[in-house]
Amino acid sequence: MALADPAGCAKGGDNNPFPDIIELNVGGQVYITRHPTLVSVPGSLLWEMFTQKNVRSLARDSKGRFFVDRDGFLFRYILDYMRDRQLVLPEHFPERGRLQREAEFFMLPELVKLLAPKLSEQNSLGDDPCQSDPEELSPGADTARSLTSAAAALPSALSGAAGAEGRRAGFITIGYRGSYTLGRDSQTDAKFRRVARIMVCGKTSLAKEVFGDTLNESRDPDRPPERYTSRYYLKFTFLEQAFDKLADAGFHMVACNSTGTCAFAHEQTDDRIWTSYTEYVFYRE
Repeated sequence: MALADPAGCAKGGDNNPFPDIIELNVGGQVYITRHPTLVSVPGSLLWEMFTQKNVRSLARDSKGRFFVDRDGFLFRYILDYMRDRQLVLPEHFPERGRLQREAEFFMLPELVKLLAPKLSEQNSLGDDPCQSDPEELSPGADTARSLTSAAAALPSALSGAAGAEGRRAGFITIGYRGSYTLGRDSQTDAKFRRVARIMVCGKTSLAKEVFGDTLNESRDPDRPPERYTSRYYLKFTFLEQAFDKLADAGFHMVACNSTGTCAFAHEQTDDRIWTSYTEYVFYRE
């Protein structure tokens, strides 16, 4: 009955400044939950926030929802854990390290323990194999990748098959949209706009292998490694960086194509806006 007081407040007690149903804005994602859920883990950050008497000290958004400036996508797992004290992640979950950092921020030590990587006898960087795919290595696991590659290169039939599996063939397509404005006087007046976004299309496992933590998966999260996607994009805007990473991973450009359109920038001037979309196709044998 350690939570008797918060629970009683949540049911509408006179001394409770919080309603039973609470709306949260976590990094732009809206969550609706009950007050007893938020105070279910004594000592946690949410418990400290929603057991205080001064409600006005908590940040709110423009619609009056309580605001927490953290990762809105990962908060769903924090909230699920607070509901039943169990950690249930998707079969192929690439954000384990980041979720552990969120658990530390919300002061949930038991959840931090569940998310902590398990040390193996041969490799102290090994993660829990039950929660991650072998192809979806974390961004800081370069050493683990090297050890795995070395083991796969042993001169035997089985190790040869494992090596082929670890470096499988496939296509990756890089696409970007660019534009520039050209004045009527000369081409020296051209005003180029930076590349807004570099798109990545291909098999999920290959994209993660090549680009690692520079791959932004926010538009298509929780996709299994054997599925294909066209919704990933990179966290940088220089094509040369993407080409370098593909070359380092053994990919070679096999095709490219581009389309372009032209339109007048203003009716009163002759300035024209050229817009193009270009794709580069890379292949690894």
